[in-house]
Amino acid sequence: MKLVKIMKELKTLFSPEKIGNVEIKNRIVRSATFEHRAEKYGYVGQKIIDFYDELARGGTGLIITGFTGIDPSATGSPYQLRLDNDSYISGHKKLVKIVHDQPDVKLAIQIVHMGRQGEHPRFPPVAPSPIPEKTTGLTPKELSVEEIYELIKRFKETAIRAYECGYDMVQLHATHGYLLSNFVSPYTNKRRDEFGGSIENMAKILVEIFNQTRDELGKKFPITVKLQTHDSVPGGLTLDTSSKIAEILADTGYDAIEPSGGIYESQLAHKNPYPCKMIKSSEGENYFLSTAKMIKPLINKTKLILVGGIKNPLSAEKILNDKQADFISMCRPLIYEPDLPNRWKNGDISPAKCTSCNSCLVVMRKGPVYCVTKKNLEKKS
Repeated sequence: MKLVKIMKELKTLFSPEKIGNVEIKNRIVRSATFEHRAEKYGYVGQKIIDFYDELARGGTGLIITGFTGIDPSATGSPYQLRLDNDSYISGHKKLVKIVHDQPDVKLAIQIVHMGRQGEHPRFPPVAPSPIPEKTTGLTPKELSVEEIYELIKRFKETAIRAYECGYDMVQLHATHGYLLSNFVSPYTNKRRDEFGGSIENMAKILVEIFNQTRDELGKKFPITVKLQTHDSVPGGLTLDTSSKIAEILADTGYDAIEPSGGIYESQLAHKNPYPCKMIKSSEGENYFLSTAKMIKPLINKTKLILVGGIKNPLSAEKILNDKQADFISMCRPLIYEPDLPNRWKNGDISPAKCTSCNSCLVVMRKGPVYCVTKKNLEKKS
């Protein structure tokens, strides 16, 4: 009887919903993060397969992989996943299979170029405009129009390979200061050609990638985007502009939008910046909810994936029932508890155990990501 009551309380959270033509068994999404678990040069190996196998067994409906490079110059680490040529396909097929071995678990691939925040020893950072990056001390090379179109082609080709590997959908990483978000921000895009100036021009690269990919694959392969909504730096992108960009992308046909925010330089302007905001009380949870409330009415049939400090299943249920979002996305809580969705479904609806200490972000820069708090508790016991 208790389980029946709980499932009634979380009825929407554990109900199916579609992104494009792909049905997700529940509304829980694992938001992408860099795992630092690929083999050297970005190949899929056993470490990353085991990582996603555990996540898939934990009950998440849709898993989004950590960001995958679309070009050798696109990566931030030799241990970041890549899919920029056919030599990577066999490994990704193994990764897809291990996730699909679990009942009804769907897998998306997030594809990315590091842009102005890149520090690759062989490839200089690139961006729409040569604005110095204050945390790296590097000034990116300004892309020519021809180079932008070549990168659009690279994104399209990587998405096509993802489809061939069996991924259920693709997510473009257009946030957190990486290349695609550099185009939608007035802080990093000072161009006055077809890729800058007006809001429509700033969004053009995302529209072009969508249209070229959709022309190749049709509507059978959902195309989604993690979208920058504010930079949290002086003169940066604000919600007023990004909401208009979200509307353009919805009208273009994107199947889902996951709003987020913050860039590397945000940490210079704020003690507690996005995207990995530290949460000291329940009032600090759901910190992109106000963003979602503004964007959701503008994007029609495009699904909204809410990320940002979500820990309590009852508040997640309310957000879904109030139609403020269509899916709930988590990252740090699933690093601590890969089986969190199953725990909630099986009757324990206490909030996620993640303390938002951000230690996982620190260790991820040097090696495989893991929950430091959990590991320390295990050592003590």
